Amino acid sequence: MKKQLAGLSILFLFSSLIIISCKKSDTKEKDFNTEASVQSDDQNQFSNQLDAVANETNVFLETTGTLAYRGQEMQDLVCNATAVADSSGSARTITITYNGADCMGYFNRTGTVTVTIPAGVHWKNAGAAITVNYTNLVVTRVADNKSITINGSHVITNVSGGLLMNLATLNSITHSITSSGMTIKFADNTTRTWQVSRQRVFTYNNGLVITTTGTHADGQNSNIAEWGTNRFGNTFTSAITAPLVVRQDCNFRLVSGQVKHTVPLFTATATFGLNEQGNPGTCPGANGHYFVKITWTGLAGVSHTALFPY
Repeated sequence: MKKQLAGLSILFLFSSLIIISCKKSDTKEKDFNTEASVQSDDQNQFSNQLDAVANETNVFLETTGTLAYRGQEMQDLVCNATAVADSSGSARTITITYNGADCMGYFNRTGTVTVTIPAGVHWKNAGAAITVNYTNLVVTRVADNKSITINGSHVITNVSGGLLMNLATLNSITHSITSSGMTIKFADNTTRTWQVSRQRVFTYNNGLVITTTGTHADGQNSNIAEWGTNRFGNTFTSAITAPLVVRQDCNFRLVSGQVKHTVPLFTATATFGLNEQGNPGTCPGANGHYFVKITWTGLAGVSHTALFPY
């Protein structure tokens, strides 16, 4: 189960996929092209790290509960991350210090994350809520050396109750991740504050199945997972319009789902789990590829489409 939980940190790595390239003579259209691709990539990189930290937080929470804070045993659960548990105060804390690459070598991280568990809260119980605070967590993507720095906090709630280590005997486990404001500093030194509202449902079907949806609505869009102002100074929403599904029996691959990014002057939609013809695909195996189709609608309703492997 340790391997399964640690492996979840790569489940939502969509980095390097959201690149839209269309040759247009109109300068404004080119500018929107850039904003569409950068915004999509920024959102994916940020949400990937929230999921990775949430997965690793689960590892440490469930371990402290079963090992009763037995020192060194907490240090070998996540690659290049150490954890210190403290139950001496009114609230219990787990401080995770990152210093190196994740287990798959996709990104490097430095900085700390502090998990606070209020007195009397037991993570296995329905409704248990913890606060996860990021302090200068710098995440650098190995593929292109692009980095983001995350500060702020979000709340993870064990909506249904239950522990992932017991998932095989349960019907499902539901977690939510919410934040009224997390700060992201991008590689160009632009800093923005984003909000988060997402739900993750864990089920068991020939292995783990993780289904992620957005839970916020703004009167015009629903199923929003993140929203705020992008690095270009424009408001945006990122809505999960078809649940994002990851399956262990497909090598922890994202097998289906769709995300729509909405900015005042354009929308960009990413559809996952396709084959090279752009149709729903079957599990490609450990070394194969699914494809993501990016559709972007810009000026005068002009539509652009690109297909990329992941």
